[in-house]
Amino acid sequence: MELRHLRYFVAVAEELSFTRAALRLHIGQPPLSQQIQALEAEVGAQLLERNKRWVRLTAAGALFLADARRILALAEQAVQTARRAQRGEAGELRIGFTYSTPFTPLFASLINRYRQRYPGVLLTLHEMATLRQLDAIGAREIDLGFVRPAEEPTPATIRLTTLRRDRLLVVLPVAHRLARQDSVAVGELQGSPLVMYPKDAGTGIYPQIFRLCRGAGFEPQIAMEAGEVSTIIGLVAAGCGISVLPGSFDSIQMEGVCFRPLSDEGASTTLLLAQREEPASPLVEAFVTLAREAAASARGA
Repeated sequence: MELRHLRYFVAVAEELSFTRAALRLHIGQPPLSQQIQALEAEVGAQLLERNKRWVRLTAAGALFLADARRILALAEQAVQTARRAQRGEAGELRIGFTYSTPFTPLFASLINRYRQRYPGVLLTLHEMATLRQLDAIGAREIDLGFVRPAEEPTPATIRLTTLRRDRLLVVLPVAHRLARQDSVAVGELQGSPLVMYPKDAGTGIYPQIFRLCRGAGFEPQIAMEAGEVSTIIGLVAAGCGISVLPGSFDSIQMEGVCFRPLSDEGASTTLLLAQREEPASPLVEAFVTLAREAAASARGA
């Protein structure tokens, strides 16, 4: 049974006339009659009663009409869904993001704009560290990722788009000697214990801090490790040490803590959008295009 047979039947059932149905369908009346007869033979039931003066539905035909309309509506819905998916307007998009990403105005603005423009897309967001995201993108567990630069070389299968740059900030207790300065040089951190993410957390900030400190001529002293940024800042407020975090975290206001930018060249980090190095699906391409627009708009603001 083909969809066109259902369309022919619905037209006849609605017009109750083979002549009018044939005109509506832009086919001849004899071929239409033949198709209806073939449909009835395939169904195994008489669907229409007809003579030279009238056409009417049988009981079986009335029930068949309701189902035929539903089938045709579902078929049209399937076509429209496929077309929307081809335009990047339907489907599921899985996006990873680092712990610092939600604190950037760009992220909130971009996600809100995307949801408004593509309400038919199921957008799922997953918080995970940079290295875990890169693995997940390669394994096709997620489609895109907001990541920070990793010390390890980025796999050749991953493409990166730069969205924004953030200064690194020193997180200090307000009573700390460096809190009186407008900015801090990395060398001035020597002797101050650090509160940091765990080494195996997969964040790019951990090796970057070590690299900056060693470049300034000293080995950083790790006092404590914590997996949540709010915990790190809370430990700084409690006097357990100082920390270095991406500048987006300065939106977290906590009593007893202040933020000062690192003044050294290279004391910054970038927010990157990672995707597979392959022809992008319409879903991915639409999001990347919107992300570039949002990043350009933020830079121009």
